[in-house]
Amino acid sequence: MTPPGLGASAFEVLDQRPIPAIAASIITRAGERTEYFRGVANTLTGEALTPQHAFDLASLTKVLVTLPEVLALIAEAKLSLETTVGEVLPETGWMQGGGLKLQTIRALLSHTSGLSAWAPLYLYPAPRNTLIQRVLQEGGFWTGQPGIVYSDLGFIVLGAVVERLRGKRLDELAQRRSGLVFNPSGPAVATETDPWRSKTLQGEVHDENAFALGGVSGHAGAFGTLGAVMGLVQQYLDETLLPPGVLRLARQEVAADGEVRRGLGWQLGTPQSFGGSSCSPEGYGHTGFTGTSVWIEPERGYAAVLLTNRVHPTRHGTAGEIVALRRAFHDALHAELMG
Repeated sequence: MTPPGLGASAFEVLDQRPIPAIAASIITRAGERTEYFRGVANTLTGEALTPQHAFDLASLTKVLVTLPEVLALIAEAKLSLETTVGEVLPETGWMQGGGLKLQTIRALLSHTSGLSAWAPLYLYPAPRNTLIQRVLQEGGFWTGQPGIVYSDLGFIVLGAVVERLRGKRLDELAQRRSGLVFNPSGPAVATETDPWRSKTLQGEVHDENAFALGGVSGHAGAFGTLGAVMGLVQQYLDETLLPPGVLRLARQEVAADGEVRRGLGWQLGTPQSFGGSSCSPEGYGHTGFTGTSVWIEPERGYAAVLLTNRVHPTRHGTAGEIVALRRAFHDALHAELMG
């Protein structure tokens, strides 16, 4: 049932959508907050959805775990946007003259490094560090293609940069800074019935490459409850997560390509973005393949989190549905708060 008050019209958009589990929340800088839960955590067992269930955040890992760690290193002057991969990870492109080793942190964060979007690392069973080294060494992964190419591989490299400089794995760092977890032990929402792993995934990361990396990667793998995600989003909105200057740096436009604008990690607002046709140019957000997203409007003073398991029990045939749902949800919210 749609909760009354803040965001009621946006939550009504979610009421009849055929997605098994949906959790959403809207917050304002003034401290107002509303939460919405609907559905079941697992359609095969009928397990009830509760606020304690963690969702597989998929690529929200990039901006809720990896990006804050990179920005913290920049704030501490242990890293800069112009630092190259080779300066932190000198083994990159061993015996090669250029390529990935010369790409900067700025390029990786803005998806303009020239790295391929993806590669099937999970098809090459090996220890976690060996797979990371494969990304660093495989010349074919770096295409040198100009422009924006959204790259999971780039954030795998950024995760390796963070781990090298901190001397700790991302799962340890995430627990300290964000409260998000990798390889959760508590209740989690089911995702896909996966033919590769021959089971319905629940509490096990959906992303194949993150799974191959032990469930811990810079591009995917984090799980979080609605409350945990909203806590982080509130800190982005209030600019308390890190020094305000470094947070504002991340949402400045670094690259643009047609209808796509990118900051550092974040997708920036355009009328064509998932943030809806009424989002502001200052708005920014990110999505996750499993059906998750966050959208933040710093000038308007509000933010929204939408967590779903649209890939349960299958990913096929649901991509267009989640795109339309995100836009309708945010447009209803913008109309309510800005109308």
